[in-house]
Amino acid sequence: MGFMRKIREHARPVTTKVLAVGLVVYFAYHIVEGDRGLIAWLRLDGKLAEAETRLATLHIKRQRLERRVALMRRQHVDEDMLDEQVRRMLNLVRANEIMIYDSPTKDRQTK
Repeated sequence: MGFMRKIREHARPVTTKVLAVGLVVYFAYHIVEGDRGLIAWLRLDGKLAEAETRLATLHIKRQRLERRVALMRRQHVDEDMLDEQVRRMLNLVRANEIMIYDSPTKDRQTK
């Protein structure tokens, strides 16, 4: 009986320390690897950066389109722009004209 008592006396502080270390390891793991952990946060941060870049690109494209639409409004119709659009969409040229289509390059598409 004395032997079991000594084991219990020594086991109690060790058990407490093992449980404490286990809890620390458990929470540390979930801080790093969990659904809301550091790795998930870094992944979401990367996705956010991609989305912001895409938003900036789309914003630039929208501004470009808004400028082109503004040129075709009734208050201010740019006749050259209108003529160019009509000819491109309807595929029309006069008998004495030669139409040369310039394929857009990557540099011109991003402007």
